[in-house]
Amino acid sequence: MELPEEDQTVRVPEVAEFARTLAAEAEERFPGIDLRVVGTVMINHVFSEASVNSQKIFLPTSLAIMALVLGVLTRGLTGVAATGLVIVFSVLASMGLGGWVGLPFSPPTAPAPTIVLMIVVANCVHLLVAILQRLRAGDSKSAAIVEAVRLNLHPVFLASLTTALGFLTMNFSEVPPYRHLGNFVAFGIGASFVLSVTFLPALLSLLPIRVPGGGGRREDTAMAAIAEFVVRRRKALLWGFAAVVLALMAAIPRNELNDVLVHFFDESVEFRQDTDFLDRRLSGNTVLEYSLVSSGPGEIADPAFLADVSSFAGWYRKQPETRHVEVVTDTFRQLNKSMHGDDPAAYRLPASRELAAQYLLLYELSLPLGLDLNHRIDTAKSATRMTVTAKILSSREVLELNARAEAWLKGNVPRVTRVDVSGPALLFAHIGQRNIRAMLLGTTVALLGISIVLIAALRSFRLGLASLVPNFVPAIMGFGVWGLMVGQVGLALSVVVAMTIGIVVDDTVHFLSKYRRARQEHGDTPEDAVRFAFQTAGRAMSTTTVVLVAGFLILVLSPFIPTAQVGLLTAMIIAFALMADMLLLPPLVLAVDRGTPTADAGAGRPSG
Repeated sequence: MELPEEDQTVRVPEVAEFARTLAAEAEERFPGIDLRVVGTVMINHVFSEASVNSQKIFLPTSLAIMALVLGVLTRGLTGVAATGLVIVFSVLASMGLGGWVGLPFSPPTAPAPTIVLMIVVANCVHLLVAILQRLRAGDSKSAAIVEAVRLNLHPVFLASLTTALGFLTMNFSEVPPYRHLGNFVAFGIGASFVLSVTFLPALLSLLPIRVPGGGGRREDTAMAAIAEFVVRRRKALLWGFAAVVLALMAAIPRNELNDVLVHFFDESVEFRQDTDFLDRRLSGNTVLEYSLVSSGPGEIADPAFLADVSSFAGWYRKQPETRHVEVVTDTFRQLNKSMHGDDPAAYRLPASRELAAQYLLLYELSLPLGLDLNHRIDTAKSATRMTVTAKILSSREVLELNARAEAWLKGNVPRVTRVDVSGPALLFAHIGQRNIRAMLLGTTVALLGISIVLIAALRSFRLGLASLVPNFVPAIMGFGVWGLMVGQVGLALSVVVAMTIGIVVDDTVHFLSKYRRARQEHGDTPEDAVRFAFQTAGRAMSTTTVVLVAGFLILVLSPFIPTAQVGLLTAMIIAFALMADMLLLPPLVLAVDRGTPTADAGAGRPSG
């Protein structure tokens, strides 16, 4: 199918539905005939279908998990309802702002509403926890809301800024839809920050808030126990965590960049079943297109050039991956055989340029009205196209096959002056390699930008540098475990680090903000400041992690394999981030921050 460049989102579904309807009608007319619809148009359409159908399941399920977690946390419907409105408005703002700037909605951008939802919950949870803590301490509702906003405005702003920065670095991606995803989520993060510190407190001031009882005290006791454990075992935790990280870092090279395009869908999807059938019974699904250029116009009829083209086709037919080769030299051989009474011995290339030119003219004149050879030979008769169909290959295998072909061409086809190679499989394989390199640069920029933001916000070079460790350690641990479990990183996973770097900074920012407040406002010792940070931020950190991990784990149920893999790896990285922020960050802070308290230690502990 040659579809117009514009209106692809409309044309692809039209063609796909027409093909499916035609197949269904034919199967009804001719019982016993099994028709299967495959091809590039169907791949594009199934991508879109999978993303839309997935969101019909994932978004409501994510909302249900959010409501459940917040309901358990607040023991009431007020926080759930208020957060739900902030989520709805943030998602609408994300999609609306993206629409205004012309961002298209495509399968890779489909998870954007779910990601925005989870980040909104993370912002709201910190405010809700702070309000409940102040209410349990005896503050009035108005005073509790004011104090919660005062304590969390700075860390929520920093968390939103760093998270948005992480997603904006997805603009380094070579894949436009991933750039669009980063921008959609960044719009949602900006909207969620504004709504979290304005609309949410205003709405909570108008709604009744129930103060939970003993459940909160048990959680505070648990955080106090964790804080004491971390303070007392700081050296063991620091060295133990370092050993684990180094061990998992050694497993990262086990990952190799590799993808199988048609295996993006699991075997429950009809399209995957049809493509597997095609590969087993008919021909392959991997197509490589070669443009073989001669020395000038009309040289397509040169017997020496045709011999070189035929030799290249013969080499490809001997490769174990090859299923079929379509080349114009086969047409010349068949014409020569037909002109010699179908003598099998005459199935060979014409011996002279004149004979080849006459065969070519004869063949073109014999084609039905409206048809020509322009899909195989250019109008100047200077180049020809050769199509290679291979079995299902991974991106690495496609690159290796093409590399062997290019190496063979260098010394075996002197009359072929230039070779251009294309095809969806090769394009996809190359873009995966390029995207990895681009996202490494994007992740570096994100780390640098986040470092500058944290150092400036914390007003401490040492704490700013210490905060970087728990931010990149989770990705190292996640990809190390992935190397041990799977060992294959596809195009979708190449953006996970940039996508998660901003999310994992969230807990680090809140912990260090509470720590610095205790140190600066009332001069707590580093040990007491760590205990205070656990008391005021620990519950919210654990709650937001549960929400985020559960939300991303929902994606594992997707029949679209890249989405499922992104969900699993992201959930692992976020879980490792909580471990790093609770078990690695405090020992690091205690190791680097041994200065004198900046305020009168007797002034009392800051309010939480």
